[in-house]
Amino acid sequence: MELEQMTPRRPYLFRAFYDWILDNELTPYIVVNTSVYGVLVPQEFIQNNQIILNIAPQSVGQYLATNEQIEFNARFSGVPQHIVVPMAAIEAIYARENGVGMGFEDEPQYSIQSESLSSQSKSESKPNPFRVVK
Repeated sequence: MELEQMTPRRPYLFRAFYDWILDNELTPYIVVNTSVYGVLVPQEFIQNNQIILNIAPQSVGQYLATNEQIEFNARFSGVPQHIVVPMAAIEAIYARENGVGMGFEDEPQYSIQSESLSSQSKSESKPNPFRVVK
């Protein structure tokens, strides 16, 4: 089986590093590429098409990680928001305290996926289904 036919490695490695960081009583942070389709984060905190998010259990609510994305509720400057980060947008996960973690390489499955989503979004003009949690 060719690599392109396999499922992406990123969700599995992400969950392993997330658990490892928590097991060592450290704070998991992720680096998110905000130019990837489907990213829903507060725009005012984006710098150079990136945002760094604290995803520690004590910092987020209703955390859910699937093979496709992570989502959770968090407060930014006191304002509660619902955050959605597709796995394709996660560039790295690391521990805040010591910087130990892992950067993710590009995977062909995500470039194929983003090309099809990009062509769909051009042909379909759907309203954004996401909202700010109040």
